[in-house]
Amino acid sequence: MTTFVDRVELHVAAGSGGHGCASVHREKFKPLGGPDGGNGGRGGDVILTVDQSVTTLLDYHHSPHRKATNGKPGEGGFRAGKDGQDLLLPVPDGTVVLDKAGNVLADLVGHGTSYVAAQGGRGGLGNAALASARRKAPGFALLGEPGDLQDIVLELKTVADVALVGYPSAGKSSLISVLSAAKPKIADYPFTTLVPNLGVVTAGETVYTIADVPGLIPGASQGKGLGLEFLRHVERCSVLVHVLDTATLESDRDPVSDLDIIEAELREYGGLDNRPRIVVLNKTDVPDGKDLAEMVRPDLESRGYRVFEVSAVAHLGLRELSFALADLVARARAAKPKEEATRIVIRPKAVDDAGFTVTREDEGLFRVRGEKPERWVRQTDFNNDEAVGYLADRLNRLGVEAALMKAGARSGDGVAIGPEDNAVVFDWEPTVTAGAEMLGRRGEDHRFEAQRPASQRRKDRQAERDEVLQEFDDFEPF
Repeated sequence: MTTFVDRVELHVAAGSGGHGCASVHREKFKPLGGPDGGNGGRGGDVILTVDQSVTTLLDYHHSPHRKATNGKPGEGGFRAGKDGQDLLLPVPDGTVVLDKAGNVLADLVGHGTSYVAAQGGRGGLGNAALASARRKAPGFALLGEPGDLQDIVLELKTVADVALVGYPSAGKSSLISVLSAAKPKIADYPFTTLVPNLGVVTAGETVYTIADVPGLIPGASQGKGLGLEFLRHVERCSVLVHVLDTATLESDRDPVSDLDIIEAELREYGGLDNRPRIVVLNKTDVPDGKDLAEMVRPDLESRGYRVFEVSAVAHLGLRELSFALADLVARARAAKPKEEATRIVIRPKAVDDAGFTVTREDEGLFRVRGEKPERWVRQTDFNNDEAVGYLADRLNRLGVEAALMKAGARSGDGVAIGPEDNAVVFDWEPTVTAGAEMLGRRGEDHRFEAQRPASQRRKDRQAERDEVLQEFDDFEPF
């Protein structure tokens, strides 16, 4: 059964916002108490966060579809809907987030580092929030905005200081088992190591991590063997250690040719030329291995490599090797630039930036793209004439109608708001009427303007008294 997965495709869906509520307050002696519809709740986000206790992406391999909860709709009595709960997805340290095209979206390194993979939708406003001096009793509310749907790729790149590379059965697993407390699988057949193994080494005051990468063979950079699948785990390492087998039984192999082949594969993979290298001649406890190590050592040193003769089985030369690696790791850490505090970048809106664009596509079709127009369309209930009229007012105030006229749109031309696969299309008229205007100014309730019966009766009685008093004042005695 698979226990280690370092690359998965994940389908995440954020929660949708709850709909706003259109409600009118009602109680005894107050038949028209005004709008009291609450706002809808915000949809939950999908957040990737680094967790040190997680070492594999296996859970997402088995369950690649993840969804956050939706926001609750608003209710009458000014009660807002409950926000949806964010979905936290723990990922290993060193996880890279990419889109389907391979573009890097985030590089998650360090415990607690997080990335919002899908943004939850906004909740719709209730009619209480939409009320104004001109719109005293809105008969509509805004719909909740749908949450984001994203298809992303997660790749795990091991975070280690030192990487052991070499042919299968060169002794890398044995070496990491004696340098650290790691317990990898060790056997006398090729490709025993199927997953990267991590170990922690302490040399003096320096503590560093070492990774054992599955064996490389010719053609690994093109996907042969397990090389291409796990070469990504070498990218973050500061030091590369070539583990060469001096006791191989294959007649066509020797330590120098093994080194040349592995270096060629690393160059073909790319991005590793500036990493310091150390050569380890392993299995020198074998008599033939010791003799071969002494023969090839001058050739390797003439190429500029530091060479160490070790035996993982007999524990020979390990102390010198561990301190040499600690020195290189300490130098690499000191050479790294100091991390600066996150800078807050403020990008003010340009003076001439309207927040939307109008483009002419086909004959008689104009497309409007922009964050606000598209969001307003998504939140509009097109079954409600008053809501459509409110949308028309917002678009007009934003300047969409003026931009359409400037672009050459005429009465009856088609206008699409949104992307091609999800757009609202309508025939444009310079002055949009939704039908609710036939009842008066949009959004107004004339019942608020009409006098109540009791009040009208009092006014009538007062008018009668005034008339009697006026007649009495006009009376002239004989």
